[in-house]
Amino acid sequence: MTTSTPVVFIHGLWLHASSWQPWAEEFATNGYEPLTPGWPGEGPTVAASRANPDAVAGHGIDAVAAHYRQIIQGLDSPPVLIGHSFGGLLAQKLLGEGHGRAAVAIDPAQIKGVKPLPFAQLRSGFPVLGNPANRKRAVSLTAKQFRYGFGNAIPEEESARLYEEHTIPSPGRPLFEAAFANFTRNSPAAVNTNRTGRGPLLLISGQDDHTVPDVVTRATFKLYRGSTAITELKQFAERGHSLVIDHGWRTVADAALGWLADQKIGAA
Repeated sequence: MTTSTPVVFIHGLWLHASSWQPWAEEFATNGYEPLTPGWPGEGPTVAASRANPDAVAGHGIDAVAAHYRQIIQGLDSPPVLIGHSFGGLLAQKLLGEGHGRAAVAIDPAQIKGVKPLPFAQLRSGFPVLGNPANRKRAVSLTAKQFRYGFGNAIPEEESARLYEEHTIPSPGRPLFEAAFANFTRNSPAAVNTNRTGRGPLLLISGQDDHTVPDVVTRATFKLYRGSTAITELKQFAERGHSLVIDHGWRTVADAALGWLADQKIGAA
């Protein structure tokens, strides 16, 4: 008897777990067993999450990692980890700890050791980083802020629709932790990039991304030079941070599925 390979989808800041639903359906069609758990404190729906922002306030990278670690440990077999933005950072962190058989990190938030800090990234993070009190708060984006940080590479009408459908308040703490990672000795944004016994890792970058510019993902890729484990980078031209939820999501999902097949990480 064979069992399906589990896939744990990990979203980033400002998107609800339900934003992964098309991906979950696509992976299920291809024989995987998808799971789309939200962050600690996240409501079961977008509306519920918007109605109770304080439930997610104050959660940092370590708390969110522990939340997903517990979910993974309850599975019958090691999962594939697929994360976007801060979910991509978490996927790398968990894979580096040995909690997955492979990972796909899409436009991943910067881990400790990444040095480039482009203006577009600073502008995207300013709604949170501009006020130190946000470290303990939940913060929401305006439609205009979402347009710049997520929807800059898609039509304005589509950006507005995605904002209404998927955005939720998110904790500010992870952004502060990532921003100051290189100045923090035991930063929660640290990832074991030198581990040789981990599963394969694919980094995906949208080359027009404002929130996690391509140069940041390329710098992340270089940090893995000390590991003999498989680490690859795939770049998508003219794609922004919305690439997992916008009209072109299937192209990215199919690239992830094809890469997993190439790594002999099958659906069963």
